Amino acid sequence: MRQPVVTSPPAIPLRPARRAPGGERLTIGLLNNMPDTALAATERQFARLLGDEVRLLRFHLPEIARSPQALDYLAPRSAPADALESAGLDALIVTGCEPRAADLRDEPSWPALTRVVDWARDNTASTLFSCLAAHAAVLHLDGVARRRLPRKRAGVFACRAQGRHPLLAGLPETLPVPHSRWNELPETDLAAAGYAVLTRSEEAGVDLFVRPGRSLFVFLQGHPEYDPDSLAREYRRDLARFLAGERPDRPDLPAHYFDSASLDAAGNDPSAMVPPADPAWPGMARALFANWLALVAARRGARAADAASAA
Repeated sequence: MRQPVVTSPPAIPLRPARRAPGGERLTIGLLNNMPDTALAATERQFARLLGDEVRLLRFHLPEIARSPQALDYLAPRSAPADALESAGLDALIVTGCEPRAADLRDEPSWPALTRVVDWARDNTASTLFSCLAAHAAVLHLDGVARRRLPRKRAGVFACRAQGRHPLLAGLPETLPVPHSRWNELPETDLAAAGYAVLTRSEEAGVDLFVRPGRSLFVFLQGHPEYDPDSLAREYRRDLARFLAGERPDRPDLPAHYFDSASLDAAGNDPSAMVPPADPAWPGMARALFANWLALVAARRGARAADAASAA
């Protein structure tokens, strides 16, 4: 039996992104580690969620091998990660990447990425780690290792709030969130290391969790930034790899994503499978990021006040 598509929650009233004390815009960095084919889309997705009220600065890790075309894309718009330290950032977003090694510590970019994590811990009001970047950060910080799943976990999953937190202010108790990953972080290991799980799914496991500290570290195992057709494009890519003999198993359809009518109409033609026209998660994602920016502004103001009182 096909499982139903996760339906949209009630409309979420959005709070405008807050500015820093004094009215100046927040400065947010985006360290984009995504594969070449996803660089532009990922940048656009996060820029859309952050809105026009922030100053967005783009960065990359030179240690990640890129095609000449990708390097040409990055050159006029993105600075090497070493420039983070002098950029005057209030907060940072670190995206995932396509892993080359079974152990993340064997990745060529591991030393550079861990330097970013250490720097962000002391020099940002908050840093948000997405997908594989979340796995790398918790491994570096607390030795929490991800574990391989028997099948890729892809789809839109109902994630339930596990308590109250400013990041969840105004959001419904159950949130639809896209996930697309081969690995997961055990919830018991995260709890033992002091992480607070804010949302989780019975099917997909941990979704959103945080690590308190001088910088509030926010971790996403899901992809609230995804476009409506992102999961469809990934499914078609994985299916093409299977048909070309580049992967041994046929990919599963993303769970709770394509509706029954679309699948029936498409038959066996993946190109005819239509993604949801009005998916549930974009409004939730905008509200989540508005809450995050409000937290960044509040934490920046508190740090400025502490510095002034100590002067």
